[in-house]
Amino acid sequence: MKYSFLRTPLSLLAIAVAGLAAAPTFAAEKSVAVTAIVEHKALDAVRDGVRDELKAAGFEPGKNLKYEYQSAQGNTGTAAQIARKYVGERPDVIVAIATPSAQAVVAASKDIPVVYSAVTDPVAAKLVKSWDASGTNVTGVSDLSPLEKHLELIKRVVPNAKRVGVIYSPGEANSVAIVEALKKAMPASGMTLVEGAAARTVDVASAAQSLVGKVDVIYAPTDNNVMSALEGIVKVAQQAKIPVVAADTDAVKRGAVAALGLNYYDIGQQTGKIVVSILKGQKPGTIASQTSNNFELHVNPAAAEKQGVKLSEALIKSAQVVVK
Repeated sequence: MKYSFLRTPLSLLAIAVAGLAAAPTFAAEKSVAVTAIVEHKALDAVRDGVRDELKAAGFEPGKNLKYEYQSAQGNTGTAAQIARKYVGERPDVIVAIATPSAQAVVAASKDIPVVYSAVTDPVAAKLVKSWDASGTNVTGVSDLSPLEKHLELIKRVVPNAKRVGVIYSPGEANSVAIVEALKKAMPASGMTLVEGAAARTVDVASAAQSLVGKVDVIYAPTDNNVMSALEGIVKVAQQAKIPVVAADTDAVKRGAVAALGLNYYDIGQQTGKIVVSILKGQKPGTIASQTSNNFELHVNPAAAEKQGVKLSEALIKSAQVVVK
């Protein structure tokens, strides 16, 4: 027996609709645009933490998320261009990593949700008016350094330290805020601050050289120029036998003597959680700016010897990471 099927226009339409319903969809339902002022390990770790937290929450590129990342390569002009590009594309959230990129994005948009990350002082950077919920389109996570603990660490590395050199970018609000805070905190520790300004990454090594003969120790803050050119500081420090103490733990693997700092991947994950909340409907202005208290001590005894000091056994034993 032969069977015949009559395919009417209505039946064909029903079959087509059913086929479409059964097919998987890869349309981007949400969009997140990420930018950083420069690429170095700390900021890259923030970016990776954000991306992984989005994935853990079910937002995956190619499935239900349009994800874009661009670095300004250390150029504030490029950071402004990226900010304008992103604002024109109108993503659901813009993530801005480090102070210059965050300032550029906040200046470019007053309505698209902006989540900053790895910004030391968002109030000084004029991203928000206070640490409370802003009521605006801006919120985020700070990498505020524990300066008092850093000064204690300097004393543990160089007990007789009196003059501390700091290398920083005078054009970066984050770094200027750190220097001002250091000036206020130093007298209580019996130390004075000697500044070495480096407007560009290429100026960092010469800024370090300018401190030779003037300081007992060099402090490397969470400054993007400084972290991008840390090897130049280490080279000068080894030649002049001046120990380098840093605020970024990654600096220890690169030649600093010791560092007490945050886990930047954790900061990225913390930032990612805020992004997820916003993608799910929460207003950024209702989320207070956050900080992290997950500090780790890293030390490098071999680097210490090259820079003219010997770390105490007590300091080495108290470290979470000892670089061999």
